[in-house]
This record gives sequence, structure tokens and C-alpha cells, in this order.
Amino acid sequence: MHLAVLADIHGNILALDAVLADIDRRGVRNILNLGDVVSGPLRPRDCLERILARGIPTVRGNHDRWVAEGSTGGSDAFARDRLDPAQAAWLGALPPALEPAAGVLAFHAQPGDDNAYLMEEVVAGRLLPASAEAVSARLGATAATLLLCGHSHLAGLLRLPDGRVVLNPGSVGCPAYVDPTPPSPHVSEAGSPLARYAIAEIEGGRLLGCEMIALGYDHEGAATQAEAAGRPGWAHALRTGVMPRHA
Repeated sequence: MHLAVLADIHGNILALDAVLADIDRRGVRNILNLGDVVSGPLRPRDCLERILARGIPTVRGNHDRWVAEGSTGGSDAFARDRLDPAQAAWLGALPPALEPAAGVLAFHAQPGDDNAYLMEEVVAGRLLPASAEAVSARLGATAATLLLCGHSHLAGLLRLPDGRVVLNPGSVGCPAYVDPTPPSPHVSEAGSPLARYAIAEIEGGRLLGCEMIALGYDHEGAATQAEAAGRPGWAHALRTGVMPRHA
């Protein structure tokens, strides 16, 4: 099967629509979403409605959970204020993991933690790739041989020493962010404003091939939406793929 893997839309309907149109153009029928659908100062309701209308299987991300729980701050609150109660409840009821095919396990961050990096670690305030050994230790034993994750917004493909493969498609709608949470505040930066997703060719639980796609879209329009919401940092990230540097 060919599976289009999306993650970390974060309310960016312009990026999501461009990605879905590209998937349709390629004739890929199977789509999976790895979570964090709405949180962001853009068009969260439109993104959720698009996912629902297309019937796209979705796992719950940490921000989906926080929006459903009624987070009172920042992008989560912006999204929650623009959803009706049934939509917020739908986010909260999403499964933490899915098995889209035999031997394949999909989750948002780590299998047992929706807010912990799997393929990366914080080094000097930045997200950098973790070693295969560290990734294996975080995963523990799994029956699945192909693991699909998001959360970091950084596209990656890693073969572990035991032969398992981990795939992160990158972020559809948020190419850079800052996490100020102690004790390890950091930035994640894709380095370009392009929308990211992946198409995986899967057979018998094995990854036969993978296309990591970076797609141009109207990122200036998305940045303008962020500015209108009073979020200049988001606007800079959407335009450049990096976070603004402050003196």
C-alpha cells in the first residue's frame, strides 16, 4: 500500500489544502494524520472540518489533548475558542495510537507519551537527531517493524539496529517553533517555509520506499493570518522556517 503520512498541521489550512491537493494529484488514497490538528493562530476550525470531511484517520497529539482539556494559554486557547464543544470533544477522544497496517504503529510523539521526542534530543537549545541506540531505548520492545511519529516538526527517517524503521514526515503547517519549557528551552527549525509530508510504500509491515515531500504553498498568506492574530513570531516562522533571533 501507499500511505500519505501527515503530522502537525497546527491550524494551517492553506498548507493542509495544498498537501491534500498534492496527494490527490498523485492518486494516493490512504492518508494518516499523526496529530496536532488545530493548535495555532490561523484557521483551526477549517482544518478540523477538512480532516472530518475527508474521513482521515487521526491519532491524538499533545496539543489536541490540551485543546480538548480547555487549555487557557496561547495557540491552544486560540484554537479552543474557535471550536464548538463537540469538535473539542472529538479531539480529546482521538486514539493515542493506530495500526494502519499489519506491522505498522502510528503515534504522535512516543508510544506511551504524547509530549516526548522520539528521534531528537535538545542540544545547546536546539533539536538535533538522537542516536539510533537512544531511539531504540525510548521505543522499547514493539511488535511493529515500522513506527510513524510526529511532534518534533522535523522530517526524518531512521533504521534502528534491530531493523525497525522510524519515520517522521515533518510538519504540514508549522515549520519552526520555540518551546520555552524548563529545564531545556529550545527551538525546532525546518529551515524553510515549505509544507512537509511523506508517502510511504508499505508491504508486510516493511517500508519498501519513502518519498519525503517538501511542498510550496501560500506561506505568505498563512503568515499574514498569524500577524492578524497578533503573533509575529509565528508569522516569521511561517515565512522563513526559522524562529526570529532577538538581541
